[in-house]
Amino acid sequence: MVLFIVFLLGVANFAAHKAVLESGHPIITRMAFLFGRDGLRPSLLIEFAVLLAVMALINVAAPASAPGLTLFYALYSLGNLVSAWMVLRGRV
Repeated sequence: MVLFIVFLLGVANFAAHKAVLESGHPIITRMAFLFGRDGLRPSLLIEFAVLLAVMALINVAAPASAPGLTLFYALYSLGNLVSAWMVLRGRV
């Protein structure tokens, strides 16, 4: 169940990330080194690596600390979603 929750949070992170990438916000052009060109999106690879690491830790390395890791990823996701909301609503 915990892995499913983390997976759903990861889907939300990817959706928010993609929306920001496609928004045309000036911050994207200022940070081109992170967002890449020609369809390559290093920032999405970093997002995937974080999701994969948390899921692997929950499943293999530390099942006893799954609630703590889930809380960490939930807070990380909350930060991502709030940041995406701020960019998409023009508050940044």
